[in-house]
Amino acid sequence: MSDADPGQSREDPATPAADAEYTAGDVREGIPFIGAGPGDPGLLTVTGKRLVEDADLVVHAGSLVNSELLEEFCADAEQVSSIGKDLEELIPLLTEAYEAGRTVVRLHSGDPAVYGAAIEQMDALESEGVPTYFVPGVTSAFAASATLRTQLTLNEVANHVVFTRPQGKTLSEDEDHIGDFVGHGDVTVCIYLGTHAVAETMDRLLDEGHDPDTPVAVVYHASWPDEDVLRGTIGTIGEKVEAAGYRASAMVIIGEAATGAGYERSYLYDGWANRGADGQEAETDD
Repeated sequence: MSDADPGQSREDPATPAADAEYTAGDVREGIPFIGAGPGDPGLLTVTGKRLVEDADLVVHAGSLVNSELLEEFCADAEQVSSIGKDLEELIPLLTEAYEAGRTVVRLHSGDPAVYGAAIEQMDALESEGVPTYFVPGVTSAFAASATLRTQLTLNEVANHVVFTRPQGKTLSEDEDHIGDFVGHGDVTVCIYLGTHAVAETMDRLLDEGHDPDTPVAVVYHASWPDEDVLRGTIGTIGEKVEAAGYRASAMVIIGEAATGAGYERSYLYDGWANRGADGQEAETDD
């Protein structure tokens, strides 16, 4: 019979035994695929920071990762940019370093789970006997939302959020559903990898009959020192982006939530959360 506190599980890391050392985000076996965040080094997670600081080799996403982050946290590691390298170069590089006993990390921009092409690298490494795992990061849509001082979901304004990209080399016209998403009305549409095509995307939305006054915000280099915000509508934002000369590295947010206005007071702060606080049963609709 165990003499442990019956309310405490030995296997629950939130309630460790008194004589056991527990650290949030304990290092796991293998190569971590770490989200570096949108740009600001301060938005790297605590676990990500600890892992890159301990690394011997950091394979990073080139200029998509802020050089200040690399200088501040990876100064003692060998740094290799993955830009221009295909899987046939990356996988042997990572595998050989890992098998040689080096501490290796793969550093992606933003969060590797969003347009990160991480799984194909992880699967290739696993096939070579090298274990891998994810360490999430802050994606640029969230950094842009913070810059705009709004929420991607707002009560009675936007109930849904979509992460998408426009048609182009890797996405056919039939696979571009931006117009469908905008057409729902209560959706905040976050467009990745589409800075170069803002004008074309807005023209397509206009041709499809969408309201030209629908708000659009474009946040260039969200959280970077040279961050810039362009505000407009479906009818005006294309010209503004072209005038600014931005061709990459911007988050495009379409929908009323981009303004941070027009929302209704939520149930949470309208008495709903306090129902039954006097000890009586909360009323329900039967």
